[in-house]
Amino acid sequence: MNPTPTPIHEAVREHYAERARKSDSCCGSSDCCGAQNTLYPAELLTTVPGDIANFSLGCGDPVSLAEFQPGQTVLDLGSGGGLDCILAAQKVGETGRVIGVDMTPEMLEKARANVQRLGLNNVEFRQGYLEALPVEDESVDVVISNCVINLSPDKAQVFREVARVLRPGGRVAVSDIVTNGPLPEAVKNSLDGWAACVSGAIDVSDYVNAMLAAGLQDVQVTPTYLDEAMVDEVINDLKGQVDLSAYPREKINQAVFSARITAVKPQ
Repeated sequence: MNPTPTPIHEAVREHYAERARKSDSCCGSSDCCGAQNTLYPAELLTTVPGDIANFSLGCGDPVSLAEFQPGQTVLDLGSGGGLDCILAAQKVGETGRVIGVDMTPEMLEKARANVQRLGLNNVEFRQGYLEALPVEDESVDVVISNCVINLSPDKAQVFREVARVLRPGGRVAVSDIVTNGPLPEAVKNSLDGWAACVSGAIDVSDYVNAMLAAGLQDVQVTPTYLDEAMVDEVINDLKGQVDLSAYPREKINQAVFSARITAVKPQ
């Protein structure tokens, strides 16, 4: 059963619905990605048309991190326009299967059109919330996600759902935004900040502890970076909503970062 949508869910859904309607990339109104998606190795994107490859709203590359094997079943949390699902489908092959879950109908429509355009038969998309995944128990080998878990108002429940759907020995490989210490209350309470992948970010130790509490093990965190233009976009989103006078760019750069995070479900 899906949870009752919160104001955070609604704000995030409308934000990404607008992105899908406008076909914005991760750059938003800025030019953070230039002419191409720089989050992934160039060779990984050679089999994907440029307009699909450049529609990335993530903060990293969970596909390379996941180390997929042929025949695996993959679940993508917050599948957006479908890029990571498409890349995963190419890795697991025709004997594998990829499921994308997203709560935004406009994103699901875009993702399904992209997959149909590429003629992929091993990908499907389901509408749902990360806190109540429309996926069977112990049916997935690998869970991936790209800058989406931070958007959930109940991350502990997301990780419980991840543990539920993973098969014993299954693997988690996500890119996400976390923090080094708490954010100011004004930032945490900003709905625009939630949609911008900042206000919902939690301290990295709390993130790890939530994974462990859900029954996942061997949690590994590798900090990466927060693109300068992404910080610019965050600041623009928060202007007019939050008094940033006591929270300048330098503090955002120090407190908020992206990371590659992996874990396993014990056998």
